[in-house]
Amino acid sequence: MTRGCKLSFHVGVVIAAITYIYFSTVLVFIDHRFGLGSSPGMLHGAVFTFLAVMCISSYRLAVYTDPGRVPGSFVPDVEDSDSPIHEIKRKGGDLRYCKKCSHYKPPRAHHCRICNRCVLRMDHHCVWMNNCVGHANYKIFFVFVVYAVIACIYSLILLVGSVTVDSQQDADESFRIIHIISGLLLVPLSLALGFFIGWHIYLIVQNKTTIEYHEGVRAMWLAEKGGNLYSHPYDIGAYENLTEILGPKMIWWLWPTSEHVGSGLRYRTKYDKLMGSPTPD
Repeated sequence: MTRGCKLSFHVGVVIAAITYIYFSTVLVFIDHRFGLGSSPGMLHGAVFTFLAVMCISSYRLAVYTDPGRVPGSFVPDVEDSDSPIHEIKRKGGDLRYCKKCSHYKPPRAHHCRICNRCVLRMDHHCVWMNNCVGHANYKIFFVFVVYAVIACIYSLILLVGSVTVDSQQDADESFRIIHIISGLLLVPLSLALGFFIGWHIYLIVQNKTTIEYHEGVRAMWLAEKGGNLYSHPYDIGAYENLTEILGPKMIWWLWPTSEHVGSGLRYRTKYDKLMGSPTPD
C-alpha cells in the first residue's frame, strides 16, 4: 500500500547527500584514482552505481510505503483458540484500546503522535523518511540502511585511494575541497549507519521492534523483581525470526520487497507450536 508524501527538509537532506556522494565518488574518486575509461574504473563505477540505484529505489519505497493501518473494524477475539496471546494494558489488564483513533490495537501496534494514527508493528517514526517504520515497510527500510552503509564505506575507501594519488601529485585545489567535505560527511555517516545496522540486526534476530526492546527492559526488571523470568513472546528462533521479517527465501533478503509480511494483525509466537496453532496470514 502506498501513501502520499510531502517533501520534508529531512527527506531533501537525504536526497542531497545521496546525490553528492554518488557524483563525488564516480566523477572524482574513481576517475582520479583509476580513470573512468579504464577497466578498473568502469568496474568500480558500475558497482557503485548499482549500490546507488539500490539506495535510491529502497529509500523511495520506504518513504512511500504505508507502514500499516489498523482496520477500523478490528476487534480482538479473546475466544479464538488460534490466538494464544492478547496484549493488555499495564494498568487494569484491559485489552489495548486507542482513544485517539477510537479502535482496539492489534498486537505490536502503537499510536504515532506525529502521524496521528496507530501503526502496525511500529518500530519508530523516522524523520529522515517523513514516515513511520512499521509492519509493511520495515524490511524495505532495513535494506535501504544496508545498501547505504555499504555505499558509504565503499566511497570512503575510494576517497582514501584518491587522496593517496593527490599526495603524490600536485592536485587541483577543488579536488582537495571535495575530499575534505566528503571525509567530513562519510566518516560520521559510516560510523552512525554501521552502529544503526548492527542494532537492527540484533532486533531482527530477537524479533523485536525498538519499542518492544525498551518495553522488554522494563518487563524484565519487573519480572526479576517478582522472582520470575521474562521471555519475549515473538522470539521464535533466530532463523525463523529472520525469515519472518526478511522473507522465506534468503536470495531475496536484500531486495526491497515485503509481499511476505501478511496482514499484520497477528504474529507467530513461541507458544503457537506448543498449542499447535496454525501460521497466521
